[in-house]
Parts: sequence; C-alpha cells; structure tokens
Amino acid sequence: MSISYRVDEAIAHIRFNRPEKLNALTLAMYEELGQAFVRAHEDPEVRVVLLGGNGDRAFCVGADLGESIPALAEGRFDISEWDGAHIKQAGFHKPVVAAINGLCLGGGFEIMLAADIRVAADTAVFALPEAALGFVPAGGTLVRLVRQIPFALAMELMLTAERFPAARLAEMGLLNRVVAPDQLESAALEYARAIAGKGQVAVSVIKEAALTLGHLSLDEAFRREAILGQRAFTCDEAKEGLRRFSRAQKNSSSRQ
Repeated sequence: MSISYRVDEAIAHIRFNRPEKLNALTLAMYEELGQAFVRAHEDPEVRVVLLGGNGDRAFCVGADLGESIPALAEGRFDISEWDGAHIKQAGFHKPVVAAINGLCLGGGFEIMLAADIRVAADTAVFALPEAALGFVPAGGTLVRLVRQIPFALAMELMLTAERFPAARLAEMGLLNRVVAPDQLESAALEYARAIAGKGQVAVSVIKEAALTLGHLSLDEAFRREAILGQRAFTCDEAKEGLRRFSRAQKNSSSRQ
C-alpha cells in the first residue's frame, strides 16, 4: 500500500509510503489517504492520528506531476474529490500530529496545515510552489493559511513559491517544534501519546471548538461554547476525572 495504516496504543499511524518518488501523491494515494482518515475517525479505539512519510528525503512533495496534476488540469475530476485526504470533512475532531522530514511541498504542505501539532526535522524544507507553475494551493491552503498565521506571512509563502527552512516556518508559527532528524519520530510520538492519555471527549470538544467558533459573532460563539462545554463537563470521563481529583485531595489532606 502506498498509504500505510496501523493502530498502536490508541494512535493511528498513517504514513505516505512511496519514498522512491518522494511520497508524491497519485490519484490512488489520495483515495487511500482519505479512506485512512475515515478509518481513524470511525474507530472508537483511535484517539490520535500520527502522520508521517517513509524514507528520509520527503514527508510528501504533493500531487504527482505526471498523473494527479494533469488529471486536474484536464478537468477529469474536481479537486473537491481530494477533500478527504486534506481532512476537510466536517466532524473530524480527532487530533492529528504530523512528523515532517525532508521535503514538504505543495499538497504535502497543505496536508500538514490540516494537522493540529507539527514537529519537523531541522533539515525539512517547505514550499507552496503552485503559483510558479500557474495554479493555486486549493487543497485547503487558501482557507487555512491566512487563519493560522499573519496575513503578510501567508501571502509570502503563497505568492513567492519559494522554499523555506524549518526554522523559518517555526518563526512564522506553523511548527510546534524543530528537532534533529534522529529525534523526529520520538518527539512526534511523545505528543501523540500525551494527547491520547487525555480525556477523549474533552480533546474532541477542544478541536471542534477551535474549528467552528472562530467565524461566529461573539454572542453566538459564547452560546455555542457553553453547549460544547456542557457536553464535556457531563461526560463519563469528566465525572471520573473529578472522582480521581477528589481522592487525591483526600489522600493529600490525610498525609498532612
């Protein structure tokens, strides 16, 4: 499979698996990737997705220029058919951690923008080259990028089509951590395990709120926040958390 999938310790490990082609995405890979995210979304055992690329040269260089891009240019299908691979579907509220090695270009960059936590090797290189080729990064980037970083920085990335080192992406606020290549997998896994250990409902509600409240008026956003908060406060995980806290407080008091 060009997209590998396995679940371990409540973490769905999804990896681009075409290293000989720098993990360039064929039409079949876009379909496989979308199905992998659906599989993770529907599996109650999965709490977090950890996304990475096999090989040491690339996370993903985006759509295959010999197949996928010509298919788009010829109008054989609409780019919205890749929405699943770009995690555009409503209701996907499980956190995604991305481990980025090597080249992260075009569609690979766009998929990274769908991740909630991003860890990159200090050798990673990033670019949105679409404008230089005469098209646009329409796999979520035209919507996401200007919402994630300041306008001028987003425009610099999209309009210049230049390559940027990981350190610069971190300065822009697009990366959580930059580490040595040999520390990449362990650092990303550390994030995934930490999130997997938190309340599943709470984590889901936090992501849903982050994705859905920003465009609302303040009054409507606060109203919706209260509804989401109530869902978390009244769930079984919250009740158990309060019981653990109460027991810990009693034990602490008895030792004093």
